[in-house]
Amino acid sequence: MVKKMWQRLMTAFFIILASPWIAFAAEGVSTGVKPWWFWPLILFFFCLGLGVIAVLAGVGGGVLYVPLVSGFFPFHIDFVRGAGLMVAMAGALAAGPGLLRRNLASLRLTLPLALIASSCSIAGAFLGLYLSGLNPGYVQTSLGVTIIGIAILLLCSKNTERPVVTKQDAIGLALGLQGAYVEEGTGEIVKWKTHRTLAGLLLFIVVGVLAGMFGLGAGWANVPVLNLVMGVPLKISVATSKFLLSITDTSAAWIYLNKGCVIPLMAIPSIIGLMLGSFIGVKVLAITKPKVIRYIVIGVLFFAGFKAIDKGMGWNIIG
Repeated sequence: MVKKMWQRLMTAFFIILASPWIAFAAEGVSTGVKPWWFWPLILFFFCLGLGVIAVLAGVGGGVLYVPLVSGFFPFHIDFVRGAGLMVAMAGALAAGPGLLRRNLASLRLTLPLALIASSCSIAGAFLGLYLSGLNPGYVQTSLGVTIIGIAILLLCSKNTERPVVTKQDAIGLALGLQGAYVEEGTGEIVKWKTHRTLAGLLLFIVVGVLAGMFGLGAGWANVPVLNLVMGVPLKISVATSKFLLSITDTSAAWIYLNKGCVIPLMAIPSIIGLMLGSFIGVKVLAITKPKVIRYIVIGVLFFAGFKAIDKGMGWNIIG
């Protein structure tokens, strides 16, 4: 059983590393027009590996999907961002109801954050499409800088399982941003409340704009803001972040849908591949060391960020 799991893991790594180069090699073959199923098939297997890696590294699929697909596949950045939002949204919608039923995702905490992040994600989507209309290189370069920033954030952030909040601030108290959950392992009731709420709300403005502009989802930023800034326990932060994505990404996705930037032949194989990969990743997670995978993914993000900058600036140094 363990041997089979490791074989699946190695296969996933091979797929995620080899798919872009397979795509490049195929692009150079002078056989005329490729059949309609060629790129969807390549994208499906690429996203299958991506789904495994995303689960093991504890990051959302969107933050890996957009920079890698835009950097290594011959798709326009607008279509990649539209598909990226659909990918992030699909995972969040699948997980949201279960997290609410288990009282891990806080609806009271989600609503004010969703109002801010959703509004700003719509603005970010319009801004991204406007810049892309001027020059796609602007968005590609900005994406690269953002991805490198995310990699640095993942490298440096040390999440706290239960932050100590001695006194709740006035805004958090007025909004009722507090609650409790049962720790399943011990049966302990853990109570929580927020502090530095204003700073957290302001940061979600930036998070919303970036989520809509680049189609990354926002799990990479939601959890650090909730956990490190607002003092929400890690379990509640992760669950609330996942539920929040289903609202924020839906708002931005409508803009891309309305502008014709969501192509079913890209979005459907991407979503199916990533969700199947996630199921495999959950099983592999039990026998692997996520910390090692996390550092590999951070390395991939740095590489993808530099690739996006290289493509946006037209240097053509990398691949």
